[in-house]
Amino acid sequence: MTVTDDLAVSGRASGELGRGKRRRAAAAVGAVALGLVALTACDKPTPLATVTVGSTTVTSEAACYDDGNSLGNEKVASCLKESGGETVKASMEDKLRFGVDPKIADEGWTIFINGQPAEQEPNKKTYRTIPASAFFAGGQGGAAAKTQVSIVEVSTGKALGVWNFTVERES
Repeated sequence: MTVTDDLAVSGRASGELGRGKRRRAAAAVGAVALGLVALTACDKPTPLATVTVGSTTVTSEAACYDDGNSLGNEKVASCLKESGGETVKASMEDKLRFGVDPKIADEGWTIFINGQPAEQEPNKKTYRTIPASAFFAGGQGGAAAKTQVSIVEVSTGKALGVWNFTVERES
């Protein structure tokens, strides 16, 4: 091979290399653009709330949340009636640990049992512990088998979010 052959080969290689770099750059720009479009289509996740019993933890996003805006009484009443949410099992002797995102704690939060407020004042800590027996108080039929527990974020007397959980009594 001669010197001119070497130059011809290296010139061809560098031209192909330049086109490869351009293709990769175009693909990267396309991927970034597609990623930005996908992100704008996604809803912003709500703050999380958790309930822990022993070594079992369940986490939930809000049943109702409007990015820190007041929900209104009718919406809150509807959200508190929604069944479902994550389920955790507890015996009467267990302790339930409730945890909330710091964003929720900054505003304040309270616990509702079967749609009714269980506390007078909002809590501003990120977690608290309550005996499970408080959630299975019996009426005429004895201790309840399951209870809907809701965490409600409140600020200046207005509800900002609702997170629902079901606590089932272990036999």
